[in-house]
Amino acid sequence: MDRVLYLATSAAKQLLQAQTVATHNLANVNTVGFQADLASFRERHVDGPGLDSRVYAVAEGVGTSSAKGVIQATGRPLDVAVNGDGWIAVQAPDGSEAYTRAGNLKVNINGQLTTGTGHPVLGGSGPLVVPEYEKLEIGADGTISVRPIGQLPNTLAEVGRIKLVAPDPAELVKGPDGLLRMRNGDDAPASTEVTLMSGALEGSNVNGVEAMVNMIGFARQFEMAVQIMQSARQMDEQANKLMDLG
Repeated sequence: MDRVLYLATSAAKQLLQAQTVATHNLANVNTVGFQADLASFRERHVDGPGLDSRVYAVAEGVGTSSAKGVIQATGRPLDVAVNGDGWIAVQAPDGSEAYTRAGNLKVNINGQLTTGTGHPVLGGSGPLVVPEYEKLEIGADGTISVRPIGQLPNTLAEVGRIKLVAPDPAELVKGPDGLLRMRNGDDAPASTEVTLMSGALEGSNVNGVEAMVNMIGFARQFEMAVQIMQSARQMDEQANKLMDLG
């Protein structure tokens, strides 16, 4: 009977974790540049003498979806979307370099260019700072040009270039802060092949319908696992009664 309980209880535990992943994805269906988390199940045998027949399930994260979200035009100069493969380099809270596809940029009160969530955008030599301006343009190669206050309409000065990278998605891992980093801890080299689309934003790559179906499916499977545990308990109780009669 314990074999049934091994399978049912571990399955219920891992289904809850899988449902957490699905819930997190669904909650970010409207988050700019969000990359969906992926998870899968696999079986593992319990180690130890006499336990070779005991198997339990494990939900394992298998990375982040590299699918592209839908790009929508906004007309806002500070909004950028990455064309095809590639990432925008930002500074994580711990000071390390990280990557995102969220291009809803802004300039804070200190003139620093940041993402919508406040992460400083990196250039070739550190966080980018933008002076006060009347007009700002972001080129396809990430070049930031501004017309300083009081200058002629046709005066544009280059103030920096956004670092764009194109590492293999398999080399990236997502952190708890939602940013991606290189698995080996190194900084990805800048790429001249990555381009930006100005005045547009890439939405989340989460399929809302699929995420909802996954949540419902995990909930039903969890209920089934609980029913198996209840059935195992009832069978065990009946077996104990039969032994008492003997």
